Order: sequence, then C-alpha cells, then structure tokens
Amino acid sequence: MAVSPADVKKLRDKTLAGMLDCKNALIEADGDFAAAERILKEKGLASADKRAGRATGAGAVFTAVAGGTAAAIELNCETDFVAKNAVFGESGNKIAAFCAENKVSESNADVENLVKEAISVLKENMTVKRISLMEAADSDCVVDYLHNNGQIGVMVKLSCDSAETAAKDEVKALATDLALHAAAFNPTYLNRGKVDAAYITEQEGIFKAQTEGMDKPEKVIEGIIKGKLNKHLAQVCFVDQAFVKNDKLSCAQACAEVAKAVGGKVELTDYIYMMVGEEV
Repeated sequence: MAVSPADVKKLRDKTLAGMLDCKNALIEADGDFAAAERILKEKGLASADKRAGRATGAGAVFTAVAGGTAAAIELNCETDFVAKNAVFGESGNKIAAFCAENKVSESNADVENLVKEAISVLKENMTVKRISLMEAADSDCVVDYLHNNGQIGVMVKLSCDSAETAAKDEVKALATDLALHAAAFNPTYLNRGKVDAAYITEQEGIFKAQTEGMDKPEKVIEGIIKGKLNKHLAQVCFVDQAFVKNDKLSCAQACAEVAKAVGGKVELTDYIYMMVGEEV
C-alpha cells in the first residue's frame, strides 16, 4: 500500500530510524503505525541493542560549533572499515552538532538514539566515548582541526578584544596554526595556572631525587629543582611550548605578535584535544 510522506516523517521522528526503513516498515505493517514501530525495533533498534557490548576499538573524532558552544566527540565503532564509511562520518557530524546546539556534555538518551540510528544502518556496535564542550563569545575565534581522518581532533579558542579582531584573517591563521601545534605536541595543560597541585608536587619530588648526592648548598639545590620544574612546565603547558611555526617564540608570544600586528588583544584561552583510543 502507499504511505504518505507525513506518516514516514512521523515514524522517523519517533524512532529515529532511516526514512527508507520507516517507509518500508509502514508498507509491511499495512499503514499500522504501532506495528511499523515494532517492526523497526525488531529490525533496527533491536539489532542495535544486540550489538551492545561488542568491542569498539576504531572510530573518529568529530567537532561542531553552534550558538556559542563548541563540541568535540569521540565516536567509536568496531572496525576501521566502518570508521571510514560516509554514513559513519555523517552520523558523527550529526551527533557533534546536536551536542553543540544543546550543550550536551555527556551521553544521554537523545545521543544514544542518534547512535542507534547509525547502528541500524551500519550493523556495528557504536558508542560515544566522550564529549567535550567549550564556550565561545562573539569576540572569540574558534577553529578546529582533524588529523588523519579524525584520529586526532583539536579545537582552539583565541579570546580577542572584539568580534572584529576575532574575524581578522591573521587571527584565524594563528588559531589554525595553534590547532596544528596542539595536534602535534598534545599539551597537557593550557597554562601553569591550570596545572594540578598534586602534579607539581610529584614533579618536584622527582627532581629532588635527581639532585640527591650532589655536593652543593641547599639553596643551590633548590634553584636546580626550580629550574628543572620551570623547564618541564614549559614543555607541558600549551602557552609556554615553543610555537610549531617559529620555535624561537612560545605560543603565548606568537599570540602577542599577532595581537600587535592587528592592533588588538589576542590570547590563547582554551583548547580541546582528543585522540581515538586515548585513556580518559
């Protein structure tokens, strides 16, 4: 029997199954909406439930910006073959956009329904491993960078004095370079103010142990430990790392140079780094 586009859309909105699947289910159910919904669950959503629990070692990172919120998600699947599938890519982008638009910071029923919709098409288990959000004002410049087919995803935020400054090509180019930098060097912290006190204590203990046996005054030893700590923090803090495009400058200094060139404020204030399979 013929089914109306309105009925197909209504069934899709309720089940989140594909349009063609909804049409076929309605035809099979002779237009009975409840029966069609049951058919979809049996053939689509039910199959997704059966696939739950299968290992999801492959996947990709997806990013989106909407309404002042930037989102990055890690979507996992079972095989690299599916991770490179266009439907998988469309699904990842759709989920990332949903998270940005609705400020969703962890997987919920709506996200799981979007995942199940993809599972019903690709027939592999999938999971959203993590979601990271970053807020952005009109005066912020936010860029994303996906490396190696989304195996690494980075989002960088530069805070500026105005939307006009944030929109300048020089600022956008800097943000892109900083995103490339983060993908290459994976900074642990944004700046020293973000470093955990416990991490500082741990590193000081390591450097103190390295000075044991040195025949030097206590103040000299303290200076050595401090110097080692400063050098280490410069390696793990984004703003202090040597800029990938000019290692004579730190990332913070690169921002200062662009700020001077455009006549405004440009400061690296936040970033997101995700790598598929990374421990969280």
